[in-house]
Amino acid sequence: MHKKSNFTVLPYGAIFFDMELKDKVVVITGASKGLGRELAQTFTKEGAKVVISARSEKELQEVAEELGALAIAADVTKENDVESLARDVVREYGRIDIWINNAGAWIPHGPIEELDMKRVHDMMEVNLFGTMYGSRVALIQMRKQNGGMIINILSTSALEGRSGSSGYCASKYAAVGFTKSLRKETKDSGITVISIYPGGMQTNLFDEEKPEDIDKYMQPSFVVERIVQNLQQREPKEELIIRRPSK
Repeated sequence: MHKKSNFTVLPYGAIFFDMELKDKVVVITGASKGLGRELAQTFTKEGAKVVISARSEKELQEVAEELGALAIAADVTKENDVESLARDVVREYGRIDIWINNAGAWIPHGPIEELDMKRVHDMMEVNLFGTMYGSRVALIQMRKQNGGMIINILSTSALEGRSGSSGYCASKYAAVGFTKSLRKETKDSGITVISIYPGGMQTNLFDEEKPEDIDKYMQPSFVVERIVQNLQQREPKEELIIRRPSK
């Protein structure tokens, strides 16, 4: 069935997407490097109107110029910044079709009694509250336009506890609980909420301390391919787990 509209709500609240990305307005946080940058590159190539956001304005502008995207600097841990980001996008394009909460933080592994709790707190601000702030502003706009998609980039660390990773796991478990609740709140609204659970990727997230087996981690391009393949399904999976091919 061919649909000219971005989003179609069918009987019983089933939501289907015409995933021709051309001209869709896509916002991606944490998009100056890693998975976010790879997502931005892919969506841009598909003809979407991509807005990339991150804290570093200089780095962001360089990526935006290279990809042909719009750069708007914002710190996802500051609610006012995220609200301003959404306002600027709507002012520029009039709507938000897809909002991807990709910004994330990580700290090196260690037993809980040795973790720097200030760093754990800061990580929670990014991984949980950054996701909540982004989802909230996207939802407010999407309710006005009666449709949209929120994609939260989570982690396989949110599926099981891991020794030495209690702080990171806690931040991602919390984001999962929020995302599942958000999905229930938006049921039958024309708004879809998708959870992505990628395993380890070769990104700048591990610049401080690289895992010993990082050469076996996934390339961001592989994860993006899986994400896009899912979105192109007539009924995309609401919960998508992406593990290394060897897994």
